Amino acid sequence: MSMRPMPGIVGLISSSSKEKKKQAPVKPSDAKRTRRDRTEMENVIFKLFERQPNWALKALVQETDQPEQFLKEILNDLCVYNKRGPNQGTHELKPEYKKSTGDTDTA
Repeated sequence: MSMRPMPGIVGLISSSSKEKKKQAPVKPSDAKRTRRDRTEMENVIFKLFERQPNWALKALVQETDQPEQFLKEILNDLCVYNKRGPNQGTHELKPEYKKSTGDTDTA
């Protein structure tokens, strides 16, 4: 009798190693984000809004690398959420925080 490889064993080994490789890259994106100081985060957010007037929450999370819930708390104080219109689903600075260029010329 000649020895023949078991087809089930070969298939299990190769498929399990592929599954492990697929799972590894997912874990770093799930890593917990650490909170910065609130005043420091407010300054970062003001700088981001100088670059662009409207931001989606997901874009802000990517830019700042902060927890989503922490960002929501800060945005509720500093921003207005646009529920409808051309900038639907984005945050915009409240009028009292926006820099007005016309005021500096008249003074």
